[in-house]
Amino acid sequence: MCLRSFVGSLCMLCLVAVATAAGASSQALVLDISGTIGPATSDYVHTGFARAREEDAAVIVLRLDTPGGLDAAMRDIVKEILASRIPVVGYVTPSGARAASAGTYILQACHVAAMAPATTLGSATPVRISGLPSLPDDRPEPATGEPSAGEETDQAPADDTSDSDPVPTSAMERKLVNDAAAYLRGLANLRGRNTDWADSAVRTADNLVAAEALEQGVIDLVAADLPDLLKQIDGRTIRMFGDQVTLDSTGLSSVELKPNWRTQLLAVITNPNIAYVLFLVGIYGLIYELANPGALIPGVTGAIALVIALYAFQALPVNFAGLALLALGIGFMVLEAFLPSFGVLGIGGAIAFVAGSIMLFRDDAGQIEVALPVIATFAVLSAGLFIGVIGYAVKTRRSPVVSGAEELIGAVGESLEDFDGRGRIRIHSESWIATCDRPIKNGQPVRVIGIDGLTLQIEEVRHV
Repeated sequence: MCLRSFVGSLCMLCLVAVATAAGASSQALVLDISGTIGPATSDYVHTGFARAREEDAAVIVLRLDTPGGLDAAMRDIVKEILASRIPVVGYVTPSGARAASAGTYILQACHVAAMAPATTLGSATPVRISGLPSLPDDRPEPATGEPSAGEETDQAPADDTSDSDPVPTSAMERKLVNDAAAYLRGLANLRGRNTDWADSAVRTADNLVAAEALEQGVIDLVAADLPDLLKQIDGRTIRMFGDQVTLDSTGLSSVELKPNWRTQLLAVITNPNIAYVLFLVGIYGLIYELANPGALIPGVTGAIALVIALYAFQALPVNFAGLALLALGIGFMVLEAFLPSFGVLGIGGAIAFVAGSIMLFRDDAGQIEVALPVIATFAVLSAGLFIGVIGYAVKTRRSPVVSGAEELIGAVGESLEDFDGRGRIRIHSESWIATCDRPIKNGQPVRVIGIDGLTLQIEEVRHV
């Protein structure tokens, strides 16, 4: 009887374990990669993959709609995908979306690459050198059509290069192109996709719509929506770490993972415009506090803003030459407030400020930069703040005191009586006890030279 109970309990535990395992792996975790790819995006993807491992998700779906972004963030996401032991499906959606630039690399890294109808991918050339003629290549030019509606305007269509002969480019440009082309070819080759197109996507900024991408073997399938995608991947065989794995998506429920507060905060402060504004607010607050000690609020606000800005800068590709120019411009404008130079320091500071702001971030993908209207606005505000407000604060501190006991120093009054050593005088219509080392006559003008409690120290004034 005891043996029968033990066997029954063991079977029950096994059934519970199997049911738990089946429930844990009956979901497809969906992550959205939209907008510009940056540090917040890679943090969000890292968090999502960690949760997928904890919950033993059957598959991870990356929904893509991005114009590209930061190269370092893109490579972090690709490394996460390549190291994943959970199948990853890249899906460009909804219709009208794109996986351009960095998005193309992420899509090619996924175990399954899918697109919705009327979506595009491509334009994987580093933007800093886009528009240049193609590097010499023995392969024939790929056929390209008109640029898609979602394509970046600063990316030159491939057919612009067909009318001009290739010309030699600098060593740095050749390194960038060759590195990017090899990287994308390697991802395509790993997943058994079209490596020739991967090469042309980098060298000639080639683009494809969903149907063309499927026909040329750049993606694996076209799906109308997420349920259709999960239906089509069911039974598909993929290779993971040298093994053949058959996907089973029957009955999978899709669970969307929204960015948490940390990711949302990181997305806000790592926006180049926000980080730039926080940096300037921090500098302004500290400078105003130093010029006018005791204000407290500008100093506290400035210190907090500066620390947040520096945290954002360590996650962004900061150009230290641009940062130095920005600091130099601020320094020149501060000096203009203290040492008027008939505008020389002020104008020079404004020029350095604008140049440093434009150069502040270095990014080959062309997605991380401060907007020109923001730069222009803060250039004008900075010049007015440092030359006007700070100058006024310094002038105010240097002006004579007009109230309080300290204002009495140097004030002129008259004696109310004859006295020798100690007597009474009138200052500002007030009667004070005063001391003097010389005899003072009634009505004689006197000047205050010191204060000792409620007693004034005076001297005679011969000429008023």
